[in-house]
Amino acid sequence: MLIRTARRCDLPLLQDIERAAGEPFRALGMAAVADDEPPPLDLLEDYRRAERAWVATDGDDRPIAYLIADEVDGAAHVEQVTVHPSASRRRLGSGLIDHLARWAADRDLDALTLTTFRHVPWNAPYYARLGFRVLDDAELTDGLRKIRAAETEHGLDRWPRVCMRRAAPHPGGIPRPAGTHGRTPAAT
Repeated sequence: MLIRTARRCDLPLLQDIERAAGEPFRALGMAAVADDEPPPLDLLEDYRRAERAWVATDGDDRPIAYLIADEVDGAAHVEQVTVHPSASRRRLGSGLIDHLARWAADRDLDALTLTTFRHVPWNAPYYARLGFRVLDDAELTDGLRKIRAAETEHGLDRWPRVCMRRAAPHPGGIPRPAGTHGRTPAAT
């Protein structure tokens, strides 16, 4: 699998990936999610220009999965990670998330965060297998609360949603203790 920064010419393909990946939600009675429009090209371009958009490509260098991210309250926040259904079960999503974890560690961010549907098998249960844990309300940062409020306004709370977090590794690959922001905890 090759992961690279998204190019401008990739952006319409990312929208196609998003549309295709939405279709399986219909079988769960979530047609509104399937019908939701993909991120607009100008937004994807903003992520690309900020160097926070990556793609996993096939053998012809054509994107088959993508991830866009923000920095939210000292964490790399997965805004969207999507794999085309024809390329599922190839570890593309986890590869992109691991790529983001290295990106986060290089920037001294201590964690990855995301919001997702609690009961959709390829959402929260999948991320739990990748080392994410569900945050309770007391653990939510101001930035995550703001994201959840926007999701509620968009109508996504018709189905249970959660915020999740996973520690980012130290730049050398060793997981850092939660909340250290790259600092070594004082010896006691």
